[in-house]
Amino acid sequence: MLHSTQPRSQAAIAARLNSLVGADRITIAPGCYDALSATLIERTGFECAYLSGASIAYTRFGRPDIGLVSMSEVAETISAIRERTPIPLIVDADTGFGNAVNTYRTVQLFERMGASAIQLEDQVMPKRCGHLRGKALISGTEMAGKIDAACSARVHRETMIIARTDALAVEGFDAALERAELYAQAGADMLFIEALRTHEQMEMAVARIEDKVPLLVNMVEGGDTPMASAAELERLGFAVVIFPGALVRALTFQALQFLETLHRDGDTRGFADRMMNFPELQALLGTEEILEQGRRWERP
Repeated sequence: MLHSTQPRSQAAIAARLNSLVGADRITIAPGCYDALSATLIERTGFECAYLSGASIAYTRFGRPDIGLVSMSEVAETISAIRERTPIPLIVDADTGFGNAVNTYRTVQLFERMGASAIQLEDQVMPKRCGHLRGKALISGTEMAGKIDAACSARVHRETMIIARTDALAVEGFDAALERAELYAQAGADMLFIEALRTHEQMEMAVARIEDKVPLLVNMVEGGDTPMASAAELERLGFAVVIFPGALVRALTFQALQFLETLHRDGDTRGFADRMMNFPELQALLGTEEILEQGRRWERP
């Protein structure tokens, strides 16, 4: 069916995310980048999705995560996802796209479009992927002010504000923990210490932060943080694990294999067992339900 999530239900969706984060088990949030990818995440049983700025840059522009995606482009993507699925959505808002005033507007817009949680980071603008070298930071006090602005901007208290620090790569592990604590004091509902480099750092971060606010951890294939399963991360004490770019990497790998098959064979039959056929895709998209809905509005 064609449907949209009305603004009055956004608080309920955000409250669902809060309940997931507050549960005893870890929440897995695969990364999405458009309405189709979010639909696939929901269809396979996940209870939450992570709208990745990096994945938007990869798929929309074929470019890296170096601050090329704009506020309006993320907002459009949130709106398209929310029209298609009510799955709770953690949104990567980069730096808030400017100072505290810009951050205030970003949070207002993203929440109105359908964000259930909004993640902000303490890099300078333009930012870059947390697992790339050469990052630079704003001061911790400036970031605390931006978090305060974000908390003031939200309409629904249920909409979570997530503070990410990239300080580990720039100022060291102890400084990253100090910044995280400062951001919690400023009102952040969840903390994200990017690019933890060892299991020991992961354990130490949880031991110091867990009793203040929940912790999110990022799994990047080939990145700085050692890969671990959701079960292992749950035992360490993390509340949420995101896999922001994994779906893009998987699809890109498969797409290259498909195109190589088509280039070699001149048809797609050699790949047919690894792709949806036309009826299967239409069923996923809900084509017949939409057409039936349209028939109800027809006049003789």
